[in-house]
Amino acid sequence: MSEKTSEVEEHSTRGAYVTGSEFTRDTNYIEDRITREGTPGPDGEPGWPVEPGRYRLIAARACPWANRAVIVRRLLGLEDVISLGQPGPTHDARSWTFDLDPDGKDPVLGIERLQQAFFRRFPDYPRGITVPALVDVPSGQVVTNNFPQITLDFSTEWTEFHRPGAPQLYPEHLREEIDTVNKRVFTEVNNGVYRCGFAGSQEAYDSAYTRLWNALDWLEERLTGQRYLVGDSITEADVRLFTTLARFDAVYHGHFKCNRNKLSEMPALWGYARDLFQTPGFGDTTDFVQIKQHYYIVHEDINPTQIVPAGPDLSGWLTPHGRESLGGSPFGEGTPPGPVKAGEEVAAGHGAG
Repeated sequence: MSEKTSEVEEHSTRGAYVTGSEFTRDTNYIEDRITREGTPGPDGEPGWPVEPGRYRLIAARACPWANRAVIVRRLLGLEDVISLGQPGPTHDARSWTFDLDPDGKDPVLGIERLQQAFFRRFPDYPRGITVPALVDVPSGQVVTNNFPQITLDFSTEWTEFHRPGAPQLYPEHLREEIDTVNKRVFTEVNNGVYRCGFAGSQEAYDSAYTRLWNALDWLEERLTGQRYLVGDSITEADVRLFTTLARFDAVYHGHFKCNRNKLSEMPALWGYARDLFQTPGFGDTTDFVQIKQHYYIVHEDINPTQIVPAGPDLSGWLTPHGRESLGGSPFGEGTPPGPVKAGEEVAAGHGAG
């Protein structure tokens, strides 16, 4: 066995995803936050103050949780305040790698693997190395990988640096409803597709499948009469649902066996997803090629051949959706973001065009 083959076997992801009967996500993340006051962390450690140019968002295009952070960063106009590092779509058991960058290293942090930023702060870090992650550039240490809080803090703690016309993604008067919707969407849909895909028994799969489609039917009904999930414009709730819907037909329907219907067979959800996709900040941050490469190559437990499917046809994402008739407007009293920042564009042929 060659040295290279031996290394691949040693760091294989086999057995990392389907580990028993029911899939349970580890939701224990680094809970530090970047705040305007630099509030101390939960254990009294020094806080992390909002400071333009200090932090780097590491967010793989393939990952739905990371895609959220990229969308919110773009909608709010934080591109010149928080830099972006993008790992490639595949990784082994050690962590995401910067294999798309010159010399295989992040050009700002100078590291090959995101794992290195975690180990610089926690040498014995015992959990998964996940994206999105915010890294303190001066020290090269990870600050947080708590993905639900990252996007909320972009909206509430970085307001001084929002672009003119930035939307209110987490307005105070709608927060209670947004939080309620987000909780159900996370447990039943965002994470629900994974419970189907990584189920280790028929019973666990059947239960996960039923819960997922009960929630999708609820969303279909809710979105039949309103353009957005909460209120009359885009909020955090829409961002969180969109990244799952964008991956549904390309990955979750087949790879994760979520196959009662395709997204394109659910009129309200399909129209809603297309409406968002065609809104600046959503479709222009969605890379279908990297999405498929990640799931079909990395998840050896459920796709041992690592063959990436050629389909589905993506042209439907650009067809008229007719959702304007429901009223509302994407950015409320705000305005759309400008062009994608140079160097952050989705590669030609990787979108729906």
